[in-house]
Amino acid sequence: MIPLRVREIGYAYEDGPTVLSGLSLTIAQGRALALLGPNGSGKTTLLRLLTGGLVPNAGTVELRGEPIRHDRKGLTALRRTVQLVVQDPDDQLFSASVAQDVSFGPLNLGLEPAEVRSRVAEALTALDITALAERPVHLLSFGQRKRVAIAGAIAMRPEVLVLDEPTAGLDPAGQEALLNTLAELREAGTTVVMATHDVDLALRWADDAAVLAHGRLHTGPADDLLADTELLAAASLRPTWAHAAAAVLRAHGLLPEGGFPRTPAELAALAVRTG
Repeated sequence: MIPLRVREIGYAYEDGPTVLSGLSLTIAQGRALALLGPNGSGKTTLLRLLTGGLVPNAGTVELRGEPIRHDRKGLTALRRTVQLVVQDPDDQLFSASVAQDVSFGPLNLGLEPAEVRSRVAEALTALDITALAERPVHLLSFGQRKRVAIAGAIAMRPEVLVLDEPTAGLDPAGQEALLNTLAELREAGTTVVMATHDVDLALRWADDAAVLAHGRLHTGPADDLLADTELLAAASLRPTWAHAAAAVLRAHGLLPEGGFPRTPAELAALAVRTG
């Protein structure tokens, strides 16, 4: 079953230009999808269409093969399955304490108090913020607030987790911690969609990629799509570090065709083996 799909979707903001036109995208169950493109290309708009925050002017968004209904019942069903975490956590957090904020979604589902407590504890543990449970949200660092926003989404136990630039503003340690959490969620069966400008992160993390360029959406396996330097240039994205390094290594006979190092640690390991 395909959990989420858009068909020939179009969207224009009121009194503004067309942002998306005729775009189609299939989000495969259990996969990690990176959505890339320049500022203003429509990445955030597409994420909001996927999660019911915007209604398309044309085309359809489908949940398990059925068009989304933008009424109370339809959106409730969508949000049981798909959760969006926006780029700025301050746009998403509003409760007095961390635990209260994370419990908001499950409470709105009408779950029993014991189930709500269980989900909150599980989400706080997953994001390694259990110690912050009673901390006022306004006293948290930016990175901590990001983790709380993600914990609130995880507490809903979605099949699809959609993240808009989740690593923006995080230091390297915070980015690694977040990626570890996402890896654990994927192992548990969660489908993850991430909008990002970071081509190296996308290559390292994603199974599939979708690149917005000149109003078109190009999709495919991340390894293949992110090796297309012409496509990346059209989307105002630089070539990936890994592909550039692999080209140099192959030119010197140090790397066979096929696999390539995706991180500095993998490059260092390769240097040890070939050195």
